[in-house]
Amino acid sequence: METGGLLQLKVSVFGLGYVGAVSAACIASQGHHVIGVDVSEFKVAMINRGESPVVEAELSGLIQSAVRRGTLRATGDADQAVNETEVSLICVATPSLSNGNLEFRYLEAVSREIGEAIGRKKAFHTVAVRSTSLPGTARGRLIPILEKHSRGLAGADFGVCSNPEFMREGSAVHDFNNPSRTIIGEIDRRSGDILARLYVGLPGLMIRCPIEVGEMVKYTDNAWHALKVSFANEIGNISKAFGVDSHAVMDIFCEDGRLNLSSRYLIPGFAFGGSCLPKDVRALTYQAKASDIAVPLLNAILPSNRAQIDRGIEMILATGRRKVGILGVSFKAGTDDLRESPMVEVIERLIGKGIDLRIFDSNVNLARLVGANREYILKVIPHIERLMVDSIDQVLAHAEVIVIGNRAPEFTGVAGRLKPSQHVIDLVRIDQIERNHENYEGICW
Repeated sequence: METGGLLQLKVSVFGLGYVGAVSAACIASQGHHVIGVDVSEFKVAMINRGESPVVEAELSGLIQSAVRRGTLRATGDADQAVNETEVSLICVATPSLSNGNLEFRYLEAVSREIGEAIGRKKAFHTVAVRSTSLPGTARGRLIPILEKHSRGLAGADFGVCSNPEFMREGSAVHDFNNPSRTIIGEIDRRSGDILARLYVGLPGLMIRCPIEVGEMVKYTDNAWHALKVSFANEIGNISKAFGVDSHAVMDIFCEDGRLNLSSRYLIPGFAFGGSCLPKDVRALTYQAKASDIAVPLLNAILPSNRAQIDRGIEMILATGRRKVGILGVSFKAGTDDLRESPMVEVIERLIGKGIDLRIFDSNVNLARLVGANREYILKVIPHIERLMVDSIDQVLAHAEVIVIGNRAPEFTGVAGRLKPSQHVIDLVRIDQIERNHENYEGICW
């Protein structure tokens, strides 16, 4: 059925708490037909009276209007709701256990009910999880329950998607109707196509991705938001100790959309280095300690960075190969700066393990280096010079394991020159060709 160019869907929303009530009301307000489902008779009765079961700006009016139009009603009968709809949104709570893990019993209970109802239904049905759930929950926990109780196969007999919500309490209706992006994590195209119809006409990007990516995005968002709050507070506490207006500092900080508030530096890969970041983090945390200010977040930066170096070294040693080639030793492609380059530490520790190394970096050549970089090599790491060769070919001829240490353009396509027996460890995600190599491994992908 189409209304005003909108292809209507029949949707059941399981769980009429905060996320479920807002989702049901907003979807119904767009002309789709929505059945809310909840074990609470009180919530079901409130919806059917046109009342909101939660306090949220604009929500009561939306629910009242949708109930009056006949596009929203509620029930406690899961079987009826699934039978009369095409899509089920799971919006039940996923609270924390005492150990920090999620409490899955509500998700599992709803999945059993939906699975049993799907088993009694002939038409294809799509299940979308809006409840916040860790990567692997849908495929490893919910799909087996749905398949067992429906006696069907996910992707063939019914669809499954992850559909995380990004609504803030107090502005949830506005956030639903004005998303920056809508995420549909799908196990198959058909499931995602059906769910995407719910969001036709909304602004922002429509992003289709594997279901586990969809699950992980919500956690990434929330961890980042928590990190920003803690970061601003720690900077504020240090600023106060210096007699500096922390709000003025952060106002200026936030004006930089090129580096500070941007996608820069938010790329999983290897450790940071260079002459600025390590030095300045150390100075800031030293001053905090001297002022008796607790900065656990800032204090964790350098240990976290070192842990990534340790991870890279462990990956190299885990291959069991003794001949290793390093492509890129400077901390950043296009520079000859070796100061606090994480690759220098990798090389130093591999030498200490007796690994037979060859190193190539076209920007690092002792004959051409001058000033601080030359002095650094001669005084701190003179033994690295004798391990350096003049070409990528020399590294490839020597190495059983090739480690890509920075993003120099000349390192792209190296996989096409490798022998089947050679292993690639990529610390920077150099290019798609590398990742298709049989013996390729990325540090965190």
